[in-house]
Amino acid sequence: MSALKRSTQVPYKRWKDTNISFVTSQTDDKSITTVHEEQPGKNEPSNEGVCTILEQDLGESKNRSSGTSETFTVEEAVEAIGFGKFQWKLSMLTGVAWMADAMEMMLLSIATPQLRCEWRLSSWKVAFITTMVFIGMMISSSLWGNISDKYGRKVCLILCMLWSLHYGFLSAFAPTYSWILILRGLVGFGLGGAPQSVTLYTEFLPVKSRGKSVILLGVFWGLGAVFEVLLAMVVMPTLGWKWLLAFSTLPLVVFAASCCWLPESARFDVLRGREDKALDTLKCIAAANGSSVPTGRLIANTQTDRGRIRDLFIPEYRKTTLLVWFIWFCNAFSYYGLVLLTTELFQAGSACSASDKSNMEPLCSLECSYLTFQDYVDLLWTTFAEFPGILLTVWMIDRIGRRKSMAVCFLMFSVSILPLYACTQRTLLIFFIFIARACITGGWQVAYVYTPEVFPTATRAIGIGTGSGMARVGALITPFFAQVLLKSSVYLTLSVYLICCLLGTVASWFLPMETTGRSLQESTQSTMEQKNIERPHGSETTESSSNTCP
Repeated sequence: MSALKRSTQVPYKRWKDTNISFVTSQTDDKSITTVHEEQPGKNEPSNEGVCTILEQDLGESKNRSSGTSETFTVEEAVEAIGFGKFQWKLSMLTGVAWMADAMEMMLLSIATPQLRCEWRLSSWKVAFITTMVFIGMMISSSLWGNISDKYGRKVCLILCMLWSLHYGFLSAFAPTYSWILILRGLVGFGLGGAPQSVTLYTEFLPVKSRGKSVILLGVFWGLGAVFEVLLAMVVMPTLGWKWLLAFSTLPLVVFAASCCWLPESARFDVLRGREDKALDTLKCIAAANGSSVPTGRLIANTQTDRGRIRDLFIPEYRKTTLLVWFIWFCNAFSYYGLVLLTTELFQAGSACSASDKSNMEPLCSLECSYLTFQDYVDLLWTTFAEFPGILLTVWMIDRIGRRKSMAVCFLMFSVSILPLYACTQRTLLIFFIFIARACITGGWQVAYVYTPEVFPTATRAIGIGTGSGMARVGALITPFFAQVLLKSSVYLTLSVYLICCLLGTVASWFLPMETTGRSLQESTQSTMEQKNIERPHGSETTESSSNTCP
């Protein structure tokens, strides 16, 4: 079969003094566009870095040249379908996973005071129960991210939720301190994959509603936290902590019963070369929303090497990755620290007094004592802070952008911590903890929006997974400040959280990329091309190109 070739030179400024040749080979019924890098001083294009960009029918190419679009991307399809019934159903199901995560985290601050008394545990042993959960999360977060990028978001999310359900229920039967450590660590291992629900949800959202939708997903986290406190008010005084652990798995049971409906991400299917399956998914979404997919053929950004941590450190992403990791660390360290501080400071009660008249520093006497009904009521009030924080963030996120929203939340948290340096009355203590928790909740929700937006589909799950892993490092060490160091010095403990969030403010401000209104990127290479190529008018072929190079 004979073939005609034509070559077009297009300046490409990814590297200095390097040009790209777009070479289109035409056969009887198809055209294939390839890319060649030209190094300075060489007359012929280099064979290094050659990759196939797009294979299309000549009939479609002719239609495009005549002004009729016959191809579309997943991004274009998601925008055309819009937000509707499908997204509402998906938000409910992923929200249940979010509720389960919140309840498993919240019960740590509720059950540990009773475990301290029943098993006569020292402060560091109590803190280590919480730490074991976060050790499991830290170990598994990147692993779940890798599974999600390689084998699919749906597979990852179902596996991690079923794992958490199994070991969460078994932990209710833990007979000794050693068993509770092991089983809660395994629960944490499963919960390390819970953030992948945000990855899946984000990839079905159009640009206009993405920020607010992901933030409002945090409502389920708040509902989970509130439900856990209400559950504890009923269960703990009568049945004890074992029944609380058993009942806390209820959202996981609901998820397990509903997960058969969960769809795979069309963006992921396209990236691994399954355009037909992605198109079927898009058609189902369109039917549910009462809309339609664009006409023509779905084109793909195929990338075989997915979920590689080293791709987070290519020059385009290195600074962003490091700053995002630090922001996740600060969010988790401060959020869980505040949750644990709340019950510890409530237990201190009137015992919080000046131990040294020279410096008048309050000393909290944290002996064995069960949480009272009033403690639960006050804990419930501070938990309600999740909702104002979410509403504040919804208002800010599209007005001032993702980066500034995170910086504002960190700064407001730091300001709210300052009054706690005084041995305040309980009412004022609740008020300032309420404000601080609202701020840190809002900031963390913005991080959940920013992270999947800034990384391409090929590394999105590993990006949010490693970010979550860094968050678990912060959550892992925070009990030793909120529960152990607090016993020695309230001032020093609060100073650690204050400085952490001030540094988080700086890190948010210096993020190199704002993602507000930005389309989700697909492959790593396509992101680099979009950033660096200056395309001339009339090069429609290159604009619709997708990259199969690793």
